[in-house]
Amino acid sequence: MEIRIIATPPGEAPLSVRRAWVGLVLPLRPGEYGPNEVGVSGVLSGPRGFFAWLWRLLTGQFAVRVQYLVLVDEALDILEEASPNAAAWWRENAPHLIGRGRTFGFAAEVCEEIDY
Repeated sequence: MEIRIIATPPGEAPLSVRRAWVGLVLPLRPGEYGPNEVGVSGVLSGPRGFFAWLWRLLTGQFAVRVQYLVLVDEALDILEEASPNAAAWWRENAPHLIGRGRTFGFAAEVCEEIDY
């Protein structure tokens, strides 16, 4: 299954970077078939290491939101084609979010499901 981003996603990235996602079609993480309730934190203000992440989890500092999960590396490759500057912002400002198996969550309300 895939999703199309139909509105500017909320978040801490600059508005121009978030707007660059609009219109893009992204594959869901393998094994995903819809949105999930997940713990979320800011891409800039969120925890950067395992122990910081664990601490926030144990102390209830994550908000729970309904989101579609996509692999970061695949999403950035698609974004790179549409907006190299926006993809570069992610790589420069949020390298801690990038890597094999890491996911971006897109708020369900800014997504449209595409099921073939």
